[in-house]
Amino acid sequence: MNTSGPSRPAAKALTTRGKLLVVWAATVLVLLGMVAVAVVRTGPVPGTDFLAGPQELWEEQPAAEAPAAEAPKAAVDLDALDAEVRRVLAENPGYRIGVVLADTHGGEPRGYGDGSEFVAASTAKIITAAAYYHLVETGEKSLDVPLGSYDAAFQVKAMVNASSNDAWLLLMQDIGYPRLIEYAASIGISYDPEQNLLTPAEMAELLKRLSTGTLLNAEHTQELLGYMQQTNNERLIPAAVGPGITVQHKYGQLEGYLHDAAILSSGERSYALAIYTWGEDGGGEKRLAVIHELTDAVTKAVLG
Repeated sequence: MNTSGPSRPAAKALTTRGKLLVVWAATVLVLLGMVAVAVVRTGPVPGTDFLAGPQELWEEQPAAEAPAAEAPKAAVDLDALDAEVRRVLAENPGYRIGVVLADTHGGEPRGYGDGSEFVAASTAKIITAAAYYHLVETGEKSLDVPLGSYDAAFQVKAMVNASSNDAWLLLMQDIGYPRLIEYAASIGISYDPEQNLLTPAEMAELLKRLSTGTLLNAEHTQELLGYMQQTNNERLIPAAVGPGITVQHKYGQLEGYLHDAAILSSGERSYALAIYTWGEDGGGEKRLAVIHELTDAVTKAVLG
């Protein structure tokens, strides 16, 4: 029996069907490829440059807008300030007036009028407050101890914020006059509490040091400056400043003397301003107007 005859036609038939399958598969692959290309070409714009062509990557992109430059701060016209302050002083010859302006960031203070000693009245209460805080910081005193009918902390606040003379006397007695004189000398001020004399320059320097934190620690600095805001008399320097200016001050009035000494701040700028005056009118509305004029001249020049 010949067993090889029938097998040959079978092999040939398989070969023909195989070729047809290969052709059909290739056709399907070509069609799928064309569909894929069409999808890519008509699909959504990619979120990144991953599919971007070389020309797209090198196309010049619009330059980013530069941030708007800050407007330069107006320069302080010191000549104009000097002229305005001197004008106010010249128009009020019936008063003894001393004015000192000190930039808390440094530089020489500017002084006008009478630079000699005045009876400091209640402005000197800032020296007593600083001395007491200093003794608390060295461990010699405590704000929690009884002093009068209240504690020392209450008396410091009453002395500065409400200008209580009773609180002032209690605190000075607790410190002791010799220690108070010694403390004042340690910060460069020649001060005797029995005479109570200060120059406008000494007061301005005291406020400058308080403002910059070189007088007391941070906690006591903030506390004392807080007491110097919204005091029981805001009719002097605070009444003459424009909006946006912070005022921390201590006024004084006694037997013809009318003073105010303040730290004036706006943004990063800060100045100590001391205005000391004396006149036979006792410190009425006319003197108040002079202090307002001087304050207005200064604030417009350096903080306006």
